[in-house]
Amino acid sequence: MAIRTLQRHGLDLVLMDSISFIAAEHADKVVICGSHGGLDSGRHAIRYPPKLVVFNDAGVGKDRAGVAALTQLESFRIPALAVAGTSARIGDAEDTLANGVVSHSNALAVAAGLQSGERLDDLLRRLAAGNRSQGERLES
Repeated sequence: MAIRTLQRHGLDLVLMDSISFIAAEHADKVVICGSHGGLDSGRHAIRYPPKLVVFNDAGVGKDRAGVAALTQLESFRIPALAVAGTSARIGDAEDTLANGVVSHSNALAVAAGLQSGERLDDLLRRLAAGNRSQGERLES
């Protein structure tokens, strides 16, 4: 799968196995990718800022290299999450959505109530329900 768009829980989702596939039409959507959350992945997301971007933590790595993009993206007002590499296959956006458990969140995601420790799909369901009932929306 290169890119798949779908509606889930009332949210516009874009699934891509690699964040390098991000394009202008993905801006302001929820982008779920299979890429690691390293700085290079963050640079791709910055080009077309999504409403929310989800990476794989790739085991976090030395000096937190696998989640470095989360902090990087805060400067660009992009909420970002990473799922545990032990919960979803790296490079597989479908598996990230189906099985991913959030392991890391940047400050913007935390401020929007998107905490670590929750299954990604459950978090998206809760996010969509909150958006519908409170009129809230993630800033991009």
